[in-house]
Amino acid sequence: MAINAVLFDFSGTLFRLEQNAFWLDGLADADGTALDVEAQTELMRRMTAPVGQVVELDEEHQHAWHQRDRDPELHRKVYLEVLRRSGVPRPEQAEALYQRLITPGEWTPYPDTEAALKAVSGQGRKVGVLSNIAFDIRPAFSQRGWDAYVDEFILSFEVGAIKPELEIFRTALDRLGVRAEETLMVGDSEEADGGARALGCEFALVDPLPTTERPDALLGALRAHGLL
Repeated sequence: MAINAVLFDFSGTLFRLEQNAFWLDGLADADGTALDVEAQTELMRRMTAPVGQVVELDEEHQHAWHQRDRDPELHRKVYLEVLRRSGVPRPEQAEALYQRLITPGEWTPYPDTEAALKAVSGQGRKVGVLSNIAFDIRPAFSQRGWDAYVDEFILSFEVGAIKPELEIFRTALDRLGVRAEETLMVGDSEEADGGARALGCEFALVDPLPTTERPDALLGALRAHGLL
């Protein structure tokens, strides 16, 4: 069956949260030792990992971790704890880093994001952005004029379901008015995004590499499914 709609994941697929040179300036561990490049890189990984637990948590924060993308308050609570356990002992530093995480303007688009969205939309196919996330990512698109290429944003904290739960994929299909068999899901997580296959969607996996190292994976995924 022909593909008439494409669902794109956000983090690691269309955009990536990448370390800015000044983000971690002056950041030090509990002993006052500045975090080295390796520690900074690991910190960023822990802030943006799509699935899997990144640090050991107590029962209270474990619950918040599993529910973080359904509830903004739980999201903030557990990420501040993750940052604390990752070597950011000062609350004001953790809060500043967290605010960058939830600010859409801080996210960097992949080089082919605009071209991929524009190509699908320009062909008259439906476009959805389907994300496990606890903040509104629409400004990342609207500030670039790319919201014109997106028919629906399906965000976990707004719909109360997270990938790979089938409910969130069904919601996306209903909003776009398409069947699973005519829909392609593009994402960076086999576990979360690949869950769309349970409903009959096609799936394309992309690698959440730094944006400078992944120039055209989105276009490649579309090409592989006959959409370019």
